[in-house]
Amino acid sequence: MCRNIKVLHNFEPHATSEEVHAAALQYVRKVSGSAHPSKANEEAFNRAVAEIAHITEHLLEDLVTTAPPRSREAEAAKARARAAVRFGTA
Repeated sequence: MCRNIKVLHNFEPHATSEEVHAAALQYVRKVSGSAHPSKANEEAFNRAVAEIAHITEHLLEDLVTTAPPRSREAEAAKARARAAVRFGTA
């Protein structure tokens, strides 16, 4: 499940709220061991996702780097090339 969490730092344009929320959701799913919480745990699950997304946005705002921003298109092309090698479609 954690493979679905993407690097969000140092992209131009910056990570969107939706991307941050998706990463937080994947993290909470992994930690809790549940993709869909029961009704009894739904409130705690959703609160954890919201809090982690909030903290992640603060982290991304505070991180600094001297590296040039990465391109989403270039990173996607690299991921496709890795997948082609991994799954034998190259």
